[in-house]
Amino acid sequence: MNLITTLKNFKNHLKYKPVIQNYNNFSYHPKFLIIGMGGSHLAGDLLKIYNPSLDLFIRQNYNLPPLNLQSLKKYLIIFISYSGNTEEVISACEESIKKQLKNQVVISKGGKLLEIAKKYKIPYIQLPDIDTQPRFATVVMIKALLKVMKQNKALKELEDLANYFNPLDLREKGKIFAQKLFGYIPIIYASENNFALAYNWKIKFNETSKIPAFCNFFPELNHNEMSGFDFKTSNNCFKKFYFLFLFDDSDDERIKKRMLVLEKILQEKNFVLEKIILKQYQNIFYKIFDNLIFGDWVTYYLAQLYKVDPENVVLIERFKKLIKETDIL
Repeated sequence: MNLITTLKNFKNHLKYKPVIQNYNNFSYHPKFLIIGMGGSHLAGDLLKIYNPSLDLFIRQNYNLPPLNLQSLKKYLIIFISYSGNTEEVISACEESIKKQLKNQVVISKGGKLLEIAKKYKIPYIQLPDIDTQPRFATVVMIKALLKVMKQNKALKELEDLANYFNPLDLREKGKIFAQKLFGYIPIIYASENNFALAYNWKIKFNETSKIPAFCNFFPELNHNEMSGFDFKTSNNCFKKFYFLFLFDDSDDERIKKRMLVLEKILQEKNFVLEKIILKQYQNIFYKIFDNLIFGDWVTYYLAQLYKVDPENVVLIERFKKLIKETDIL
């Protein structure tokens, strides 16, 4: 399924109703440990924007985090892999089984991870196979996470988004913006609160448009990264950067001031910079997905301009193949 078809089906994704299988073995905890890689952990990142107070920790590595058994038992451990074949997530799940932990749940559309869940009667949610890359299946993964986290209010708000949000409305705007970015390397900056959105843009520039992109957050970048742009001599490589500031009116006033000052400095150095305004709405999910879908359209049309496949990630698949074939020396 191509990206345009996926975006046209966005409202159906919003109406998806996740079901927990092996529910009798489901042990709820109000603290959450999500173990996932790539596009599969993005849903958890975004939930921190929706509700910053969630007691949520995300692990992006092999195995369980280095906590003692008593500490691990305090979390609902969520193994999430859209494909079900992510080796880092599988390794953590296998370790959890060896430790005989019962506070776990699997989220996947299939693959080895789902096979493990069924074999050991671990509670699981089987995601619908919407025939797309994980980075475009964010909605169904968010809904699955909200289900196991018992965030029923958020589930209802996300479903309600289907009544008034149309991703096709952003298509032309995304196409025009892609033309501006053609030939540049994007650098995306946001507040720490909205860093998940900046990271999402970076991933989609990488995977959809097949170009390098970088991201960081305020105020941290003011203490290190921005110094890298204080060059004294003309250098053509600096002319390739295109700064994108994700501006949120609900951010701390001090963060907005930092954005304003850095914008002035970068413009004095003749960098290209543009602010992307995060739309405010009663439903926070509107702000999130208005920005994410705009990024989808931008990176899709940028892929068209570069004449690359916006769907498949050939280099990543080749890397995975080589990993399986390569022995550790």
